[in-house]
Amino acid sequence: MTAIEAPDQAPTSMTNRQILQAMSGLMAGMFVAILAGTVVANALPRIIADLGASQSAYTWVVTSELLAMTATVPLWGKLSDLYNKKLLLQLSLGMFVIGSLLAGFSQGVELLIFSRVMQGIGAGGLTALAQVVMAAVIPPRRLGKYAGMFGAVFAVGTVAGPLVGGVMVDTSWLGWRWCFFIGVPFALLAIALLQRTLHLPTVRRDVKIDYLGAFLIVAGVSAILIWTSLAGNQFDWASWQTAALTGGGVLLLVAAVYVEARVPEPVIPLTIFRNRTVTLTTVASLLVGVAMFGGTVFLSQYFQIALGKSPTVAGLMGLPMILGLLVSSTVAGQIISATGKWKVYLIAGGITMTAGLALLSTIDANTGFGLLSLYMTVLGIGVGLLMQNLVLAAQNDVPASELGAATSVLSFFRSMGGTIGTSVLGAILANRVASELAKSLGTEGTASGGSSEAVPDVTKLPEPMREIVEHAYGLATADLFLVAAPFAALALVVVVFIKEKPLKTTSGMERLAEEARQAVADGDKPSSPTPVS
Repeated sequence: MTAIEAPDQAPTSMTNRQILQAMSGLMAGMFVAILAGTVVANALPRIIADLGASQSAYTWVVTSELLAMTATVPLWGKLSDLYNKKLLLQLSLGMFVIGSLLAGFSQGVELLIFSRVMQGIGAGGLTALAQVVMAAVIPPRRLGKYAGMFGAVFAVGTVAGPLVGGVMVDTSWLGWRWCFFIGVPFALLAIALLQRTLHLPTVRRDVKIDYLGAFLIVAGVSAILIWTSLAGNQFDWASWQTAALTGGGVLLLVAAVYVEARVPEPVIPLTIFRNRTVTLTTVASLLVGVAMFGGTVFLSQYFQIALGKSPTVAGLMGLPMILGLLVSSTVAGQIISATGKWKVYLIAGGITMTAGLALLSTIDANTGFGLLSLYMTVLGIGVGLLMQNLVLAAQNDVPASELGAATSVLSFFRSMGGTIGTSVLGAILANRVASELAKSLGTEGTASGGSSEAVPDVTKLPEPMREIVEHAYGLATADLFLVAAPFAALALVVVVFIKEKPLKTTSGMERLAEEARQAVADGDKPSSPTPVS
């Protein structure tokens, strides 16, 4: 049993001004996390070429951060149910600063990948905790309006990141290292703002952390994700390495389930999956992660290699998708707050996201920017309608004492889908590029400058070779969207079965205080039962 005490003063509903003050540091922290991911996107082809690394290293630089973030999101979410959320946010930002400094000073791809792991751990905390804190201070019925503000922060960070990164890469006296250094002052500002503006009551809970379960979850997930990252590249899909990683990962996860089902405070409470809304939104988040991250992470590479654009121009070319996301998430959030209806936006998002991916599967090295803009806008609108509202649906249907666990489960599966999607689609990209280059150049031509392993710098290739490489990357990138589209279609099927429930009008803090008082009145029964829907 878990003993909890009600806070000394019952929390009351916050005014709009108080909510905005509390959100300032949180939005600054999210801006840092988004900026760090996007500022590197346009710089990666130049970074990898500068460090003399391979296409598999390109994928690892992206995947390592996603892997670390994915594996640690459930831990951050559980900790937020037990300890001070503000301190945890500041700790995650601190780890992010360390990772950024290490990345900026990297002299080889190995240290760069390690630093991305550090950044990923910090991003895992921000990913899990930002939405938990929002749910703690804002009632679900009012959440749509403020989620739209976070959408604006997301859009600004996503737009500014590639532009800033492109300018830095193209500016000789700055260089790609400043893509990592630039986030440090913003992270320190976010830590200071959180200290000054975010005040949350702490409900004291007498618990023991499930360290064994945490270790088994992290180890099992890491084994599976490492397999998806390396299979088909470093070793064959059918090999002893595959058997060892998948078999070991499955055994570790089975052991984790066994442990989680028997401890009083599991990292991921298995009982939350009895809730139909949580289960369906979790499956949809996994599918959205595969489609969204897997389909879009290589867009910058497509702009620079297949279309021959500079990093700065590549940053500008991503604007249509971000603007589509910004407008759809903001408008939908306002309407949801006004009407209380949310399921229609999930369905519309699933349809639009599938259509956007299908349209992008038709691109090649000769596709005009007008068509590209249209296709990316459609995809952005779908993502904006779908992603945030999945979290809203789940948060609205769980006890306040499990907000952290439920929110982190959705973030965990979305990130895991993104990591798997990036890894598998990265392998598909590399194999398709190799096949196209071999078809165009033959063995001798490949050896003379068209290596499928190295990420080429098209600005240094002779004209005939450049056209061949651009064609290969154009076809390969279209294949990625063709593979991603069915996952978005499956997500649409899943959200159709989510039952729409009225949005609650009390915040997570108020609900938690009421649950604590009820538990005390009931003689300290287990504090966080999950309703079966």
